Amino acid sequence: MDARLYNHFKSWFIWAAQQFRHQAGEAATMASSAAAAAATDRAALVKAFDETRTGVRGLVESGVSAVPDIFRHPDPYASVPLAPPGVSIPVVDLSLPAPLAAEAAAGAAREWGFFYLVNHHDLLPAAERAAHYGRSVDGGVDYFSNFDLYRSGAASWRDTIEVTFGPSRPDTGRIPAACRAEVVGWDAHATAVARAVMALLCEGLGLRGETLEEASCLEGRVMVCHYYPVCPEPERTMGIVPHTDPVVLTILAQDGVGGLQVKHTNEDGESYWVDAKPVPGALMINVGDLLQIMSNDKYKSVEHRVVMNSHEEARVSSAIFYNPGKRGDSVFYGPLPELVTSENPPKYRNFTMPEFLGTFFKRELASNALIEHFKI
Repeated sequence: MDARLYNHFKSWFIWAAQQFRHQAGEAATMASSAAAAAATDRAALVKAFDETRTGVRGLVESGVSAVPDIFRHPDPYASVPLAPPGVSIPVVDLSLPAPLAAEAAAGAAREWGFFYLVNHHDLLPAAERAAHYGRSVDGGVDYFSNFDLYRSGAASWRDTIEVTFGPSRPDTGRIPAACRAEVVGWDAHATAVARAVMALLCEGLGLRGETLEEASCLEGRVMVCHYYPVCPEPERTMGIVPHTDPVVLTILAQDGVGGLQVKHTNEDGESYWVDAKPVPGALMINVGDLLQIMSNDKYKSVEHRVVMNSHEEARVSSAIFYNPGKRGDSVFYGPLPELVTSENPPKYRNFTMPEFLGTFFKRELASNALIEHFKI
């Protein structure tokens, strides 16, 4: 993704506030009156914020000079130290010969769960991208602030636009015309990248490169565009709390502002947060909970978070999450049979995707809670 698409996404948040949340004009009045009426009632404050229908962007535009109580996290940055100088997230180069790229990707997935991916731009020609453009009546486009707003202990300083691209195609007519082609093209390109990365990771496990794709792991995909407005008190809140992704694989594009951090534990058992600094032209790849399960712990899903930045501009990122598209009650997922032996028994039980996703949405955004739930 280039700067034009990030600018389109920023414009989209303005459009979304008007299109999905038409009551924007009363944001500041409703929030302040609700706070006066129920200063100690968090549920009332959360409801009042949600009913303004303008998200965090609305708070910033109303001129707030302090972070509202519902966004305040108790000592959000004190638990784990930052990484020492010289520690950085590994880079995988797709221009390398396939065996070397597979070895690099597998090593990064085992040791870090995250890696930068470079030289990925030529995977999908323009003519093939055009074939992915389509229109349906399924909808699949939403705008909201904090999907877990009513369940979390403290809200995060972000708004989100979500487009579900699979298993059912979205109604692309609900995407603003100014960025519709770019959004659909980003989905097609990211999926080509995900196909290539999944093949490398399969080969790194000694499996056929098509194993994950044949398990429909490219078919269920959701694009999430996060918008992190400038914050008046960045030390009191977070962009996203520490968590792992409930997916097979995540492909992330971020602008130049930064804020993503990855938790890494070294060989001595020391843990620290590593800045995932934006690298021009690179995508960020991370292993999700489901891939850790399917690999029977060969690859690991690790905690990451978004800290508030000190820049005087908003941060924009766009992630596409990949999960199996086959979601019937008779289709089960778990450790891949090829990886299970008497010496390496399964560490997780089998489950359906409705159970997997249902378990996630019933829980708060907590690190490794999903993985632990399915352990044998």
